[in-house]
Amino acid sequence: MVGKHCILELYDCDPARLDDEAFLRTTITTAAKRAGATLLNLITHSFEPQGVTGLALLAESHISIHTWPESGYAAVDVFTCGDHTMPEQACAVLRDELRAQRHALRSFRRETPAAVADTVREPIQLPG
Repeated sequence: MVGKHCILELYDCDPARLDDEAFLRTTITTAAKRAGATLLNLITHSFEPQGVTGLALLAESHISIHTWPESGYAAVDVFTCGDHTMPEQACAVLRDELRAQRHALRSFRRETPAAVADTVREPIQLPG
């Protein structure tokens, strides 16, 4: 396995926290540490009238978050490589700190072509 990719949907979150860029920077940093990842760079942008996007570049891959305070919603992506990282821990930090009342987590193993060769998979056609 190359890594693990977690897609996290956070619902009914605290709107003030979703719109607080400084709070999100601190929370993303904490999430990276809790996952056992090394934070290389963190960029965030606050939108008008509301919403924040954050992207953490990790030595092991990335964490991204996009928020919609008006809907109490955040879309989170956590991708980590290596056996020492725990992306689910980063997801738990974000869920708890944003006070999500509901969440949906999907987790995928990322594999090299050689690792996938032994697995029978149905081809999927992308549109276009």
